[in-house]
Amino acid sequence: MELEKTYFLNGKINEECGVFGIYNASDAASLTYFGLHALQHRGQEAAGIASSDGEKVRCYKGKGLITEVFNPQIIDTLTGNNAIGHVRYSTEGGNEIENVQPLMVRAHTGHFAVVHNGQVVNAHELKMQMENEGSIFQGSSDSEVLIHLIQKEVGSFSEKIKKACNKLEGAFAFIILTKDCLYAIRDKNGLRPLSIAKLDEGYCLSSETCAFEIVNAKFIRDVEPGEVVKISKEGLSFFKYTEYTQNKMCAMEYIYFARPDSNIDGINVHTARRISGQVLAKLEDHEGDIVIGVPDSSLSAAIGYSEASGLPYEIGLIKNRYVGRTFIQPTQKQRERGVRMKLSAVKSIVSGKRVFMIDDSIVRGTTSKRIVQLLKEAGAKEVHVRIGSPAITHPCFYGVDTSTYDELISSRLNVDELCAFIGADSLKFLTIQQLEEAFKTKNLCTSCFSGHYVTNLFSLQDKLIK
Repeated sequence: MELEKTYFLNGKINEECGVFGIYNASDAASLTYFGLHALQHRGQEAAGIASSDGEKVRCYKGKGLITEVFNPQIIDTLTGNNAIGHVRYSTEGGNEIENVQPLMVRAHTGHFAVVHNGQVVNAHELKMQMENEGSIFQGSSDSEVLIHLIQKEVGSFSEKIKKACNKLEGAFAFIILTKDCLYAIRDKNGLRPLSIAKLDEGYCLSSETCAFEIVNAKFIRDVEPGEVVKISKEGLSFFKYTEYTQNKMCAMEYIYFARPDSNIDGINVHTARRISGQVLAKLEDHEGDIVIGVPDSSLSAAIGYSEASGLPYEIGLIKNRYVGRTFIQPTQKQRERGVRMKLSAVKSIVSGKRVFMIDDSIVRGTTSKRIVQLLKEAGAKEVHVRIGSPAITHPCFYGVDTSTYDELISSRLNVDELCAFIGADSLKFLTIQQLEEAFKTKNLCTSCFSGHYVTNLFSLQDKLIK
């Protein structure tokens, strides 16, 4: 969520964070903890929870996994029936404690806390303008821009939010906690997911619907693009901060980021990935013996590929569940060693076989290269790599850490050159049209595949360095 240069870890792309909120539940902070646990895949570097008892907003946050930051004693200090939480993936130059969320505001007009998923692309311009007018920023997060904008506006809190959000461009899903209300806001382009659910006598908000299951909340609907949802003692109320909206959900939410059991804009993630695998299989002109998936986000596509091709689906790669973040390292040598620590080929399955290896994406190419090498060292006769998405050829500025062309191997190599680089016997991607066919929607942001951005990029265009 920062504007500094970002890097890929282990050759994969990383989403920025997940947000969660509870209104009117006696154990709000505890439920938020469990909700964040379900969203842990969206960020593993920091976590935080803010709660309100109707009079005071309290906050606790720190670096690490949700289980490392919180314990029952800390949760007990976060009293009140309302709470919001955040899990965060931090990037180079942006992992200071000042950027860990929720961000707290202690003002004479009232205290409130904010959590955010996404990236505000005009944050630099807004920040410079407000600094020239006397605002003082504590961190480098673009989330802090919204706080200052709200405080500078006049009117009711709802009116302040509406005016502030009209000045923001980019991707954002915000949840704001005041002493007695929750507000949920989604950007006018619908780039980042945010949903509402019913929870007993209260309500629940989450980046993904999978978190509703763990707290036994019942899905109501998605927050619409450009919409503000207010949750108070009067119940739910909705208003638009702009009428200039479109629905362009980030395609990578379906391809990679979201959990398979989540539904985004009415589309189940597992089903979308499975159908993408089926589409890949229908394009096949090579012969093979088995289908395997790269754990975990590619397994659904591998199942679909197996179904459509008639080839057996096998577990040819095993993921070490206990490596964790220790092996997410910045140097190339450490990244390559990390692949071997996190994945092992099953020799008895792949030896002597022509293998179709299904993966969700290729970013740097280093992970794919190492996996192909693992499979061939285990005796695979051939390795045909099939990718359940188009080639990533352009940077993303909407909350994904793909910020420069230099880090995207498909911006430099064509498919044949990339196939040779990773050592595969063949390589194929889906096209954008085939992806839309698989997901049964054209309401997708595909800017990282096409370079056609859904917003102006402002000063971020300076990062388009080839």
